[in-house]
Order: sequence, then structure tokens, then C-alpha cells
Amino acid sequence: MTMFDDRERAFEAKFARDGEMAFRVTARRNKLLGQWAAERMALTPAETDAYATSVVQADFEEVGDEDVIRKLLSDLSAAGVDCDEGAIRQAMADCDVEARRQLLGSI
Repeated sequence: MTMFDDRERAFEAKFARDGEMAFRVTARRNKLLGQWAAERMALTPAETDAYATSVVQADFEEVGDEDVIRKLLSDLSAAGVDCDEGAIRQAMADCDVEARRQLLGSI
């Protein structure tokens, strides 16, 4: 029975690590996406950092990416930047790849 208990603990530990990594990738992706949007809005470096943090926090409003996309669309439109949802989704996909590269490269 000990072998089964050990195996169960190993699966639980892997599940926890995978969940933590997914959270970290999403947070890093959102930070990169915030930096991408800040660049288009011509924000200063200090404003860029604050804005990237606000994008990360926006993801906690609801499950999924729609809250982040809505925030970016709203903020970019308010800043007079011509950007559509498709461009934001493409940037999100690109930032996801980069976030995975950064985090998995650091392991």
C-alpha cells in the first residue's frame, strides 16, 4: 500500500506544480501584454510598470482572458490608439509564447 500512497503523493505534487506554473505563465503573459499596450500608448517607464501591473490584476476579475482583453481595448481606445480585438489576441498569443520561454528557460 505504501507504493500506492507514494504514487498518489507524487501525482498530487505534480498537479500542484503544474497549476503554479500555469498561474505564473499567465501572470507573466499579462505583464508582457501590458508592456506591449503601454508601448503603443507611449507611456513613460514608470507608467509602463504601473500599467503592466494593472493588466495582471485585471485578470482576477473573472475566469478567462476576456477581462484582460476588455481592459486593453478600453484603455487603447481611450488613448487614441487604433487597435482591434484581433490584434490584442495576436499579441496575447505572442506574449504567451514569450512568457513560457522565459519561465521554462529559468527552470
